[in-house]
Amino acid sequence: MAKELIRLSGCNVAFDGDIILDNINLCVKDKEFLTLLGPSGCGKTTTLRIIGGFLKPDSGDVYFDKVRINDVPPHKRLVNTIFQKYALFTHLNVFENVAFGLRLARTQNKKIDKHEISRRVFEMLDLVSLKGFEKRDVASLSGGQQQRVAIARALVNKPKVLLLDEPLGALDMRLRKDMQNELKQIRQAMGITFIYVTHDQEEALAMSDSVVVMEGGVIQQVGTPEDIYNEPSNAFVADFIGESNIVDGIMRSDGVVEIFGRKFKCLDGGFDPLEPVDVVIRPEDIDIVSSGKGKLTGTVTGVTFRGVMYDIIVDFHGFKWLIQTTDLCPVGTEIGIQIDPDGIHIMKKSRFSGMYGDYSSYSAEYDDIGDAELEHETDDKDSITRNA
Repeated sequence: MAKELIRLSGCNVAFDGDIILDNINLCVKDKEFLTLLGPSGCGKTTTLRIIGGFLKPDSGDVYFDKVRINDVPPHKRLVNTIFQKYALFTHLNVFENVAFGLRLARTQNKKIDKHEISRRVFEMLDLVSLKGFEKRDVASLSGGQQQRVAIARALVNKPKVLLLDEPLGALDMRLRKDMQNELKQIRQAMGITFIYVTHDQEEALAMSDSVVVMEGGVIQQVGTPEDIYNEPSNAFVADFIGESNIVDGIMRSDGVVEIFGRKFKCLDGGFDPLEPVDVVIRPEDIDIVSSGKGKLTGTVTGVTFRGVMYDIIVDFHGFKWLIQTTDLCPVGTEIGIQIDPDGIHIMKKSRFSGMYGDYSSYSAEYDDIGDAELEHETDDKDSITRNA
């Protein structure tokens, strides 16, 4: 089992009376790829700055290898940071950009000779697939190549932790995908800890060993990508991580939940009898059947073709669900649905209850659609506005 490397204990931060971080407790393991995920303003970058030493918490402690480091400045921490704006030195070539930290260390009486600097720079350039680029002007490089230079410069000093604050935000979608894979490979090759900040849910799920979901300066859930997706702790997490239908339910007994007056089997238990709950059903976990065979019956109000499947909006008792299916169901069709027990997840009611999960506005975006129309697939799910 990996040992603890970094711990934040009871960290609080406020700016001008506004709470930015509220009692943050977080453990980061050695050689872990941990992602801080959440919407803008949730506190993820502030958390990263505390770890890097750029900001001191108003209260609480920061530990590195079980040693309190609240007062240790950034340059004395075994941590390096890559920001969204790479801050490369435009007057230096690729080699000198990567070598900068080593040359700076040499001026501070650290024993790094010229041959060692050259060896380590070329080693890093090879690692980030920039072998042969050492004499290039950084301004002549593509965005992805500049990103690699920034990574090489951050890693050449051999930090124990690399902090990455939205480092792929300036790249196009295809290049982001490529760099996600490269970052995972680099982390494995270096054997160090990566702490990554993003608002991109798919990016977090694809890259991370652990995901920390934040909202309003509070950690809402910590877990593996699978746990976060399959077992969200509340309606905010369920909605933020992928698409979710979130409806009101009543627990009739362990393993039985009532939705819209119909009883469904589920795998959850431990709730009080007749306890009101939030019920999460992912769009891909719903099976469409004929209206006479369904546990619930609804009317299709919108259809969007997504290439490999259709996004179908269905009205059940005034609440609109999203269903993802390979079967085309034209607008106006009455359908029934079946849901297997493992496709239903039960959550305690929270302050987020009732705020998410209704796709009324989603279908309104496509109110001109009668038959399914071809839509370009998009990863920007934030562009789809939902009703609270």
